[in-house]
Amino acid sequence: MPERMTDERNFRSSYLEKLGCRSVDERKNLEILLYKENPVNKMKLKEFCLRFVIPADYRKNLWKLLLGVTPLYSANLDFVLEQLSAIYQDLLKALQIMRITTDRDGGGTNVAMSKSKIFYAMFLLENKQLHLNFNLNHPNSFTKIADTILEIDGFDNDVESYFLTKGFYELTKAITSELPALINLTQITLEKEDNETYKHICAIGANNRLPYETWYQSCFSGVISERALARIWDRICGGSIKIVVFVLVIILITYKRSVLQMKEVQEVVRMVEQLKDDPDASELIVSKAIEFWQLNKGHTEFSSKGKAIN
Repeated sequence: MPERMTDERNFRSSYLEKLGCRSVDERKNLEILLYKENPVNKMKLKEFCLRFVIPADYRKNLWKLLLGVTPLYSANLDFVLEQLSAIYQDLLKALQIMRITTDRDGGGTNVAMSKSKIFYAMFLLENKQLHLNFNLNHPNSFTKIADTILEIDGFDNDVESYFLTKGFYELTKAITSELPALINLTQITLEKEDNETYKHICAIGANNRLPYETWYQSCFSGVISERALARIWDRICGGSIKIVVFVLVIILITYKRSVLQMKEVQEVVRMVEQLKDDPDASELIVSKAIEFWQLNKGHTEFSSKGKAIN
């Protein structure tokens, strides 16, 4: 295929992907998978997440199915939603009785606790890990994930958002278990794709001191703007954990000029975490990361022993 035609096709695909409407046929296929099959075929939905663009208006229902919030049999939907609502209200009432729904501002005045912290307290209570002296302000990936979900367009039901947060948090345990392999892959990939940037990262001591654990376990929550990040999370819901590697590598390569001028690890960290304040930059990074992931056999993942599998 002529280079010009290839460039035009790639531009068109990228533009349509950004709009969330890549193909009418793909939307129809997704509708069939979501609403016509009974029970829903979870494996087909995961494959769809890995191969195609997820339209924003289908995302919540898709994630609810993949994260186990709603049942695969439609006949059970109303009952399950009633049970989830009852569980949520019981947990919230328990926190209110325990007086764990308020926080203190900088002046020591009681203020309403953020929903993400309430979700975290509910999660701890549900798992019998909540104690009266527990510090809910301690940084953790659960509240970061909750903050992202609560900011995504259309995710406005608190009950669903809580259980989606729980489901996604459980999903990230695979990232935690494979963290050493993911860090190793990050370093190998950066060295291969941009040796100059890799050598500079090593020279300033950042290679082994970047907050990989924080960024990867929260799947870049609070690092990339929520709207753009949802497209990365589509792939994670589909079963890819390696995509987090390609996101970080693309960030470092895209901002190579800035990185090469940095002399401290914290400068690199600040640069990466400032992406959340620039939605356009976040969109660019996500588009490039997904393309990079696809070109590098994005569907090959790790086994429980850290070895690559197909």
